[in-house]
Amino acid sequence: MGEADRLIIFDTTLRDGEQSPGASMTREEKIRIAKGLERLNVDVFEAGFPAASQGDFESVRAVAETIKGSRVCGLARAREADIRTAGEALAQAQAARIHTFIATSPIHMQNKLHMQPGEVVEAAVKAVKLARQLCDDVEFSPEDAGRSEHDFLCRIIEAAIDAGAGTINIPDTVGYNVPEQFGGLIGTLLERIPNADKAVFSVHCHNDLGLAVANSLAAVRAGARQVECTINGLGERAGNASLEEVVMAVRTRQDVFGCDTQINTREIVPVSKLVANITGFHVQPNKAIVGVNAFAHESGIHQDGVLKHRETYEIMRAEDVGWHTNRMVLGKHSGRNAFRSRLEELDIVIDSEEQLNEAFARFKSLADKKHEIFDEDLQALVTEAGAALENERIKLLSLQVCSETGETPEAKVSLIIDGEERRAVAPGSGAVDAAFMAIDSLVQSGTELLLFSINNITTGTDSQGEVTVRLERGGRVANGQGADVDIVIASAKAYINALNKILVGADRQHPQAGDV
Repeated sequence: MGEADRLIIFDTTLRDGEQSPGASMTREEKIRIAKGLERLNVDVFEAGFPAASQGDFESVRAVAETIKGSRVCGLARAREADIRTAGEALAQAQAARIHTFIATSPIHMQNKLHMQPGEVVEAAVKAVKLARQLCDDVEFSPEDAGRSEHDFLCRIIEAAIDAGAGTINIPDTVGYNVPEQFGGLIGTLLERIPNADKAVFSVHCHNDLGLAVANSLAAVRAGARQVECTINGLGERAGNASLEEVVMAVRTRQDVFGCDTQINTREIVPVSKLVANITGFHVQPNKAIVGVNAFAHESGIHQDGVLKHRETYEIMRAEDVGWHTNRMVLGKHSGRNAFRSRLEELDIVIDSEEQLNEAFARFKSLADKKHEIFDEDLQALVTEAGAALENERIKLLSLQVCSETGETPEAKVSLIIDGEERRAVAPGSGAVDAAFMAIDSLVQSGTELLLFSINNITTGTDSQGEVTVRLERGGRVANGQGADVDIVIASAKAYINALNKILVGADRQHPQAGDV
């Protein structure tokens, strides 16, 4: 593809996606997702906001040191400290980018920054010049561009390009725009800015009105050649433009868009499942491309049409985005090689022999409880095995719950806490509540339960239940996941997983200056 025909995909799952309440990821989880994005062949991905916290700095640095096939980006406000911190975090990256931003809409400049337009331009230019001293690839974003005055946008963008910004990102920060309006804005900027040809124009759309993908695609038609998006549309508030929808829309309708991406689309579903498992934000069944019903047909008319000729009701092949039509049946008699082979087919990467042993042990234990192991079970097993190796402060040894009609449920739990075995008994309003009460009587976490969600991983009465628990303490929010054929045990695993993240994780605080 020539430059005019190539659409750059900039993924911000690890930064903007992580800002979804409860979606915070550990360094190891970020690395796992980063490797998935690398397999997906994402051009650029934003690994985080290095100045947000020491934990975020370390995560960005670890990702930058690990990834070789994609460009790694760090976000920075238009402040010297932020930019230098980002440069330091990205120092070991094979290919790096610093992404700096400052707000440009009247409401932001007046009420948040308390700065005059001229001061904002000066700050932007200074930030871009400093970033260029640290990195040869710099992106500039006028935050809340969707509500900014066009004349001022032209002025600040021209200055940013002159200062050395090679990518100009136009964010619809609050999801306010509609497609015709947003596409028109991109066309206006490309036409009016004298040095527009010296930079790639990008868009970053939020989904507050459900228009993030539509706005992004309208911008592509108007000449934008980079789209900022996230896996599964994860992100603050209503989320961001979904990577999978943007990529497949452009791939499927090249007659309309006249460009294409370099994304390895067969990795879309595996990476979608990976992000869902790690964050606990599950994909709705009817979600385009990656929902379990995206290629399912129940209507007799549709089934008949697909059987006669697939394209009567399918505009894409399920296999092209990573859905598997055939699978190897795994069960209790399956060996280690078959287990490893199936993980490889699913593009599930095991980083160490220790993690493989942990996952295989869990596989054998599960196979004794249910007849057939599905691909979704394997995804959950690997995620759980990774979490067990990362978070060792609290471990579940045993759980016994008594629940009887007309009687108060009671739970007996045995935990390993910091290497010491401890036991407790507690009542509750239900079996799960009693289990949580017994665990917390030992941990004394002081947390508040924000979310308790159960999702069946596969079909059938022997299906594993996957539980997501969201806890909050002192402003820190953490998700925990657990899976088991016994839903009470799955709930206890999820609760302990979240407690471990709360107890051992460093507080992660995002600066309140704003976001693109």
